[in-house]
Amino acid sequence: MRFVFSVCKLLATLALAIAPAWAQPSELARVRLIAFNDLHGHLLPGELTIAVPHPTDAVRTLAVRSGGAAFLATRIAELRREQPASVVISTGDLVGASPLVSALFRDEPTIEAMNEIGVDVNAVGNHEFDQGVAELRRLVAGGCASTPRGDLQTCAHPAGRYEGARFPFLAANVVDRDGRTLFAPYFVKTLDGVRVGFIGAVTRTTPGIVMPRGIAGWRFLDEAATLNRYARELRAQGVRAIVALVHEGGETAGGIDDCVNPRGEIFDIVRKLDEAIDVVLTAHTHRAYNCTIDGRVVIQGASFGRLVSVVDLEIDRAGGDVIRARARNLPVPNDRNDDPAVLAAFPPLQPSPRVAALVAHYAERAAPLAERPIGRIAAAFTRRPAESGDHAAGRLIADAHLTATRVHGAQIAFTNPGGIRTDLAPRAPNGTVTYGDLFAMQPFGNTLVTMTLTGAQLERIIEAQWRRDGERVLFLQPSIGFTYAWSAERQHGARIVPGSLQLDGRPIRPDDRYRITVNSFLAAGGDGFRHFREGRDRVGGPLDIDALAEFIRARSADAPLAPDPQPRIRRQP
Repeated sequence: MRFVFSVCKLLATLALAIAPAWAQPSELARVRLIAFNDLHGHLLPGELTIAVPHPTDAVRTLAVRSGGAAFLATRIAELRREQPASVVISTGDLVGASPLVSALFRDEPTIEAMNEIGVDVNAVGNHEFDQGVAELRRLVAGGCASTPRGDLQTCAHPAGRYEGARFPFLAANVVDRDGRTLFAPYFVKTLDGVRVGFIGAVTRTTPGIVMPRGIAGWRFLDEAATLNRYARELRAQGVRAIVALVHEGGETAGGIDDCVNPRGEIFDIVRKLDEAIDVVLTAHTHRAYNCTIDGRVVIQGASFGRLVSVVDLEIDRAGGDVIRARARNLPVPNDRNDDPAVLAAFPPLQPSPRVAALVAHYAERAAPLAERPIGRIAAAFTRRPAESGDHAAGRLIADAHLTATRVHGAQIAFTNPGGIRTDLAPRAPNGTVTYGDLFAMQPFGNTLVTMTLTGAQLERIIEAQWRRDGERVLFLQPSIGFTYAWSAERQHGARIVPGSLQLDGRPIRPDDRYRITVNSFLAAGGDGFRHFREGRDRVGGPLDIDALAEFIRARSADAPLAPDPQPRIRRQP
């Protein structure tokens, strides 16, 4: 229920206010929600940072190296000791797009680490569907994978088995043709004597951002309508404290506990929710914010285990309603910090020995492949785009895909920005990059597909980069030789400057045919680029990461490969 406007809660609060002081503790149950989101199998601490407010200077922040499963385990254990009536929650993308230490073993290590940490519930995110529903079900239920997939291994635990998740997955708005949910829609847990309900939902845009064949036969329903339906069902069972776990997010300005100018899908969803829902734990956009929308907490804790979101609830024992909610985001400082100011303000947590040992086992198993040198680069290939839209990392990958499929007649290659997960940085002292570095950059294991499209179809694909919501542009990263200009002043559907769409300096003509290479995700219409499904004369190619590795190996044989600084997309006023 919304705290400000609920008459019942107001009356309950007044009753507590006039009760004797000694009686008040027994009237209220105190419950803690400990949440994180978008872990993506980041089990090792790495060098990831989070900007945290300086403890003594309000205008400054500190870049705190945070994350790592063993440090996350310790932070969660500390929070549980402070408040035993706690529940540990993941709001999706627990797995998928993972580093090699998890992905090489089909993300089984992440589930095993979460079992050790004591996760109570996970709401599915879109990346849980990266390998399809059948593989997701196996990951939850346990058992070794039976279908080989390249170098991937299964049941690599020291005990030689994989037992699955000891916690439920929730998927209230993922249903089959008969309306049956993929996993349970909700989970109820008794905490400090009161029942609390948790409803899980994933972004309804999932079909457009995962491989279609993996989710064939499944529908992704409207988030708000589904949450409201199950909130009513929980209320009918007498559960009045209700938490929504929604793998959808938004954007705000400010720090990790601020909420300046909230915007985006999750805030539209929240404004449609029934008053019965008290707290909304969010995800998907990898942002950190702490908002109060229509009287209820709406919070997200960035990504990769760098933050933990803590929501402390006070619940009326008699009626079961949430009276108050206080929320904050806490960093997970690891042992990679060397800044004295950071160490003084955020001393490193002691890693959990059990979780650290588990992660070390998998890191050791992955090391021969992860540490294999591929080539050398002269500088970082970053995902920081020019104002026009393309970037060095995208140009590198598109060029690699084009080179690998020239044998199939490829003239142009594109890669999707969401498939590029990190920058590619040179290692000291000579700029070496390893297979593990490439895998972190391109972890999805897509194959390349070369197809024939007309110039008119190609132009429609480029125009489809500008989405109808007016806020998002998904710039496909183009290979060398393909150029165009666009203008924000032109109307939707006609953003390309006439005559600027060119290949090797010659205009793309509507009736001419061109051989185009994309990854298998885009070839299936992923990210909403449905016109790629119209491509004819398709020929399969190598894995995207293999194409990238061979490109870097060949191009850096004599000297480190340098980023191409020249944008291929131009923006006109």
